[in-house]
This record gives sequence, structure tokens and C-alpha cells, in this order.
Amino acid sequence: MKIGIIRETKVPVDHRVALTPAHCQQLLKSFPAIEVFAQPSEIRCFADDEYEKAGVILKEDLSDCDFLFGVKEVKIETLIPNKTYFFFSHTIKKQPYNKTLLQKVMAKGIQLVDYECLKGKDGKRVVAFGRWAGIVGAYNGLRTYGLKHHLFVLKPAHQCFDMQEMWSEFSKIKLPNIKILVTGAGRVTQGAQEVLDGVGIKNVSMPEYTSTQYNEPVYIQLDSDAYNQHKEGKAFEYEHFYKNPTEYESTFGQYLSSTDLLIAGAYWDPNAPVLFTLKDVESPGFKINTIADITCDIDGSIPTTVQATTIADPFYDYNHKTNSVEKAFSSKDNITVMSVDNLPCELPRDASVGFGDMLVEHVLSPLLVNNDTIIIEQASITKEGKLTSFFSYLSDYIA
Repeated sequence: MKIGIIRETKVPVDHRVALTPAHCQQLLKSFPAIEVFAQPSEIRCFADDEYEKAGVILKEDLSDCDFLFGVKEVKIETLIPNKTYFFFSHTIKKQPYNKTLLQKVMAKGIQLVDYECLKGKDGKRVVAFGRWAGIVGAYNGLRTYGLKHHLFVLKPAHQCFDMQEMWSEFSKIKLPNIKILVTGAGRVTQGAQEVLDGVGIKNVSMPEYTSTQYNEPVYIQLDSDAYNQHKEGKAFEYEHFYKNPTEYESTFGQYLSSTDLLIAGAYWDPNAPVLFTLKDVESPGFKINTIADITCDIDGSIPTTVQATTIADPFYDYNHKTNSVEKAFSSKDNITVMSVDNLPCELPRDASVGFGDMLVEHVLSPLLVNNDTIIIEQASITKEGKLTSFFSYLSDYIA
């Protein structure tokens, strides 16, 4: 078997990799019959010579490889016919901007395996960058709050060599007795909690969060059941909520007068209730002045998230009086929003290590040890020029 690591070509540049030199070395040592190749790249967070030292062969032409691994969408003109590609295609939600990509993938007879669809027997994803989105998102949220209130200045995460260097910045964080609310319960939220716990911010629960005045900064982590309820008063059931979100209404209003910094890490369905509305923002008791929207759903659950921001320019102010976007930190009365939509890219080395660990454990090892392709087949959007049965719902999208 020949494994190829393709060069990332999407703009803005993504420095992450699916397999680090250490992962390649591990695979080559464990499975002597395989070969690993990589296209030379000047933008990877791991240098070409690091791959060469790990036993990887640098090669421009990967047309003889069986499996090709990237991270983001592949440039259409570089697609090699009749190969098996692994990357985030951003097509399973019928994203209009990638329709042509999927059409070309099918025309070239490519088997496209989308990382987002690699799932275990329990139906949960087995490879993801979510934890790193949460880590960087929470760090950026604290950085935003410090800059807005002239409390401290943190080094941007993308200027840190790795998470260890970012962690050293925590000593600069000096917060007043603010209250921070984190939504969600998945990998993203767990990553955010790692940062808040690492800073030493106390984790509290309800009803103390809304009723108690603390003399130190605190945070609360809430899952969907804490801010949604059935419209007819029926008991909250997660499975029912995810399948029938329109039958529920938001109760997030109970936290608006207590929260200073909101870190949004919960997945949101467009049919589900929003956290709050612009009318809520205008109410006298609304207190939130800083939002780190890790989910970055434009015009989604958070009405002030009206645009995605970039790593180079991560913040903007939302003027709720004029419903307009202004320069970040231009007024203390504005709500400052951080909505970077590719947060793991800020710590590419660490994020790549974590991602590759999951990829080797859950996908490559079963494949190489037992020729177990079930998880790959179920995550394949296309094969032999057609949509697979798992993704037949995309037929109208690509028609």
C-alpha cells in the first residue's frame, strides 16, 4: 500500500497536516510493507526534512499512491482520477461553493472520504479538530476580553510555536469577578474548559451562577437541556430535541443579565431556537459585552455573529443601536465578537498531532491490520463516479 500526503492548496493558507512525521514513522515501523510519500510544501507546520527523517519520500507526483490525505478542499485541477482521497470536503450540507468540486470528483471516478463522516459504531465522529477549536476559541475569548477592557495583552495564539508557549501566556491573565458562560458538551466545549481550568477560573453550577455574586471570575458550562425547553412542557429528551428542534423554545434569557463573556461551543441546527435575539440585546438587563463564537454560525443562534473573522483580523464590534459592524474596541457600549472560522489553524502542530493520533487509531490501523474498510466505506461520499447510498440525498445538489 502506498500512502500520499498532498500539499494544501486552499486559500487562506492552512498549515495543518493529517499525518505528522511521527505518525508516518510509526506507520512505517509497524507496517513494513507500506510506503509513505509527501508532496514538498513550504507551508506545512512540519518541514519537508522532518518528513524525510521519518522515512517519508518527498515526491511531486503522487499518482501511484492508493490513498491520498489532505486537510481542506483540494484544488479541482490537481485531482488525480480514480484515487481515494481523504479531506474535509464541506459538501454534505449542500454547501453551494463546493458543488463544482463534488461534481468533478464524481467525473474523475474518485472515492471521496470525508473526515467529518468517519464515525464509530456509536455514531460519534472518530477524527476531528474540535478540541483545538475549543482551546484556541476560549483563549481568543479571554484575549478579546482583556483587550476590550484594557486589562492585559495576550500573544496571539498563531504567533505561539505550540500550545506550551500559549500556555505560558496564562500568567498574564488577571480578570475581575466576571461570569463566563460556555455552551455545549462535545470536544469543542471540553477544549474550551481546558483553557478556563488552566487559567484557574472556578467552575460553578446553577442556580448559584445567576443568584450569587462572586469575588472572583467564574464560569458555567451548559448543555442544550439547560437553555431549551419543550413548548408543551414535556420533559427534555436529547434525541427528541435533535430530531424535532422546532418543538422547543429557548430559555437562555435567564442567563443574559448574569453573563459578561459568552463562549459558544454548541452545535446549532438552523431549525433550533436561537440563544437570544436583537430585541433581547436592547433590553436593560442584557449584560454580555464579549462573545467568542467558536461555532461561527453566521446569522445563526447568536444574532451578533454577522460575519466570520480571520486569524489576522479576529475581532469586530457590533453596534446594537445601529445594527452595524464597527472596528473592534471602538466603543465600550458595543458587543465585541471573535468569530474566526478556522481556529485550529492557530496551533497547527498540536492540532495535527491530535488529529493524526485519531486517524491512525480509528482508521488506518484497522485498515492495515485487518483490512477493515467499513468505517471508510460509510464515510465515502462518492465512489466509481457515483454518490454512495449513504449520501444519495445529495443527488439534487449535484444535478
